[in-house]
Amino acid sequence: MLSNIFPTLWICLFFVLAIFGAGSAQDSDRRITLERAKKEGELIWYTTAGLQDSKPMADEFQKTYPFIKPSVVRAGSGVLVNKILNEARAQKVFFDVFNTNHENILPLKKRGLIGRYASPEAKFYDDDLKDNEGYWHSAYVVPWFLGYNTRMVKKDEVPKSYAELLYPKWKGRKIALGADNGALILSGLIKLWGREKALGYFRQLAAQEPAIQAGSPSNRIQLLAAGEFPITLAAGNTLQTFVSRGARFDWVALEPVFVQVNTIMIAAQAPHPNAARLFIDFALSRKGQEMVRAFHRVPGRTGVDAVPPRMFKGFKRHVQDSEALENAEGTTKLYNEIFNIR
Repeated sequence: MLSNIFPTLWICLFFVLAIFGAGSAQDSDRRITLERAKKEGELIWYTTAGLQDSKPMADEFQKTYPFIKPSVVRAGSGVLVNKILNEARAQKVFFDVFNTNHENILPLKKRGLIGRYASPEAKFYDDDLKDNEGYWHSAYVVPWFLGYNTRMVKKDEVPKSYAELLYPKWKGRKIALGADNGALILSGLIKLWGREKALGYFRQLAAQEPAIQAGSPSNRIQLLAAGEFPITLAAGNTLQTFVSRGARFDWVALEPVFVQVNTIMIAAQAPHPNAARLFIDFALSRKGQEMVRAFHRVPGRTGVDAVPPRMFKGFKRHVQDSEALENAEGTTKLYNEIFNIR
């Protein structure tokens, strides 16, 4: 009997020591990162987030790590990507952390300008919301829903699938689509349905004579609220912001829901790499994601629900992947050809 007990005890002891050793190693790494970050004393954050969001995040980070002074450089994604590329040509690196839409990763990654960092917070994110090589994590997500004007469309008449958008009742500028972002859904359907079926569907959708709207999604949603058209496909967080303000419309999730990711990543040659790691950890932490939620964004972290939770729960989703990003230029060209966008 004793001979059966001892092997079991040794196995239990082995696992206890292994867990304790892993925890001790992580604690040691954390201490080293903190000490080095204290010496660096600074963080440069390039971000596409508005100052109304990015400044409170930077301020809260500094409260947590008072020995690090964060500087926020805010601009549009194209401006910041070009800034980073121009700095690289001059053989200079000024940024530590960059967060931007997922599609902007490729030109930076191909030139070796972003590095790999596997945050310990990554375990709280699903696999489709982080890079398996550690090049990026999800700062927040942007699910796309079908918004509808509640004065023009009864709840039981709202389309429940992409196929229902092809019903005759929605023909003639009844559906509003973005001129610059509908390729997200086209690329997703190509991946899920196959190229021939997806292109056939979009050609049928074009035959519905939708209203193609240029400009920001918020402008399109304002027109939806004003009754310019009854339904639109748009970014969920923007739709929900207007709903929360009392606008006379609502939204439904057509499955699969197509999701864009706003990513956060570290510079390959970050001037302050340890401060950068601490900032990424903070942005991905429960506290950081609760701040993201307060900014009317949709957090990706498990256990931090959006407001309302149905914005990222209760539906099948398809997150824009690396294959879609590689083919983005060609997909956008196809989308423009189908809808005759010049």
